[in-house]
Amino acid sequence: MTETVRYEDKPWLASYEKGVPVTMEYEDICLPAILERTANQFPNNMALLFQGYQITFRQLNDMVNRFAACLHDFGVKKGDSVAILLPNVIPCVVAYYAILKVGGITVMNNPLYSDRELKHQFNDSDSKILITIDLLGNRMIDLRPETGIQQVVYTSIGDYLPFPKNLLFPLVAKKKNLAADVKPAENVYKWKDLLAKSTTPPPDVSLAFDDVAMYQYTGGTTGVSKGVMLTHGNLSKQVQQAEAWFPKFNKGEEIMLGALPFFHVFGLSVAMNFAIYMGWGHILVPKPQPDALLESISKFKPTFAPLVPTMYIGMLNHPKIDKVNMTSIKGCFSGSAPLPLEVIRDFESKTGAVIVEGFGMTESSPVTHINPFAGGKRKVGSVGVPVTDTESRVVDITDGNTDVPVGETGELLVRGPQVMKGYWNKPEETAQTLTDGWLHTGDIGKMDEEGYFYIVDRKKDMILSGGYNVYPRDIEEVLYENPKVQEAAAIGVPHPTRGEVIKVFIAMKEGEAADQEEIIEYCAGKLAKYKLPAEVEFRKELPKTNVGKILKKDLRKEEMDKRSK
Repeated sequence: MTETVRYEDKPWLASYEKGVPVTMEYEDICLPAILERTANQFPNNMALLFQGYQITFRQLNDMVNRFAACLHDFGVKKGDSVAILLPNVIPCVVAYYAILKVGGITVMNNPLYSDRELKHQFNDSDSKILITIDLLGNRMIDLRPETGIQQVVYTSIGDYLPFPKNLLFPLVAKKKNLAADVKPAENVYKWKDLLAKSTTPPPDVSLAFDDVAMYQYTGGTTGVSKGVMLTHGNLSKQVQQAEAWFPKFNKGEEIMLGALPFFHVFGLSVAMNFAIYMGWGHILVPKPQPDALLESISKFKPTFAPLVPTMYIGMLNHPKIDKVNMTSIKGCFSGSAPLPLEVIRDFESKTGAVIVEGFGMTESSPVTHINPFAGGKRKVGSVGVPVTDTESRVVDITDGNTDVPVGETGELLVRGPQVMKGYWNKPEETAQTLTDGWLHTGDIGKMDEEGYFYIVDRKKDMILSGGYNVYPRDIEEVLYENPKVQEAAAIGVPHPTRGEVIKVFIAMKEGEAADQEEIIEYCAGKLAKYKLPAEVEFRKELPKTNVGKILKKDLRKEEMDKRSK
């Protein structure tokens, strides 16, 4: 049977939900024009909601035009880079669309990054202007001389708050570290002052699908972050693919939970851009901790919630979880890291919603695979099937080209209209990662006979122990089944005879305790002997990226540093 199934036959097409197209004609429309159209179609619909403060699509579009005119006055021309360093606040969305509108290249940055990391991204991208928050204002003014940034624009959390929060905010903000005074400096501007003075319409700039819209920096989970060149075509086609994938969700009728950070490509495409394309209201959650997530769900009743595993796990372990009505949520999308099976079951029973797991990368805008939402087979533990117009195959790890038989593991390759143009200023890395349009993901995966794909692990995370390939996910899945364990990560550490042995790092649920012997005993019988952990280290929490991906490179580095002393 296995020999008869081939990747090129696209066996996954048989599992598409009714109404999802196999291929589609893409509308030639870039994101700024999408916003204009949505503002015309749904002018009075809530576009963004922040802490109870709402703006409509008409107001959002007007703010984008005003800030686009400001950028033009600053001298931003087509192809110039502009950096955004903001959490999920209203000016983040406005600035992003305004930069694209004037033909600029947007550079999204993580507000939790160090000056060293930010300096690399500002300089590598050749950013001319920075939009940030008052809390980071003085740091960025001090960093500016080491970069090419000329103007700094800063906003505040207090810029858009409803009554009476807007009156109370100045009284308590600084004590709670929610606001800061920004020192006077040349070419430093307040966000609201600029918008208030802007009256001239923005220039009419012609945008093409092949034009670069963003340098989206990779998360750096495996090394120095690289600027991924995403085009206007990549971003537009991605949201059109998303609409096609969820045919039962209509334009203008849903409310998105904006918990994924917009500076990360997952939140950018699947939450921010998709909501604007669909004319959906968007609840902005700048700090997606369990408290804030549960409060947003309880108060504002979102219907569509793209989240990452740590967010699901955090909410389920929160003491208030049973007091919050979560049944407004119809659909959930999970990505960025594997979602433990127990978590899927628990969350679906609390909400009545369907969680579909998917897969993607910064280099693919990001989504390439999703489980069918309804009407198609959903396989728990699988990242699903390639979305419309997307091909996928699994190749030999050593040569990176020969297809392995269906059911066997190898490196996952993808090809589709959402795949990047390349890495900015890195032709060699681009040539290694893109071959004949195929994106080498660096992930170890496999495809079953029905065309469903499974991510076994990162190629770089694979452990070679006593001649056996060990995939950390196998061990982590077992540990997540332990009712005492909240988070777990497995890495390989050097061993004199076996090459590597497995070390696991565990964060226990509150009030729970265990020792190394108990954990190893728990795994015995559930894992082959060569996969059993040799060492267990307990931590209060594990290091993670902002989208909940555990930073195994940090754990490995700490371990190597410790062993080299």
